[in-house]
Amino acid sequence: MTIYIGNLSFQAEQEHLFDLFSEYGEVKNCSLPLDRETGRKRGFAFVEMVNDEDEQKAIDDLQEVEWMGRMIRVSKATPRERSGGPRGGGGGGYRG
Repeated sequence: MTIYIGNLSFQAEQEHLFDLFSEYGEVKNCSLPLDRETGRKRGFAFVEMVNDEDEQKAIDDLQEVEWMGRMIRVSKATPRERSGGPRGGGGGGYRG
């Protein structure tokens, strides 16, 4: 399972997320997607933890709390829908 963190402060860095989520268990991976055109952070992140129970505890505890001046949204990440146009485009989403 992967955790989605939304409404994230643009000042948040990977090490901040590692610190926050490591309070719940071992963090396996963390990513802060960047805008393709500007290279700026997009205001959300993905965190993957080693243990599913630790992930669920983090989701339950961190949902709708203020962190770095923003009310973050924390939930189980869902795979992004693929758009299947005639050119085979689309895709994206988390690639842990």
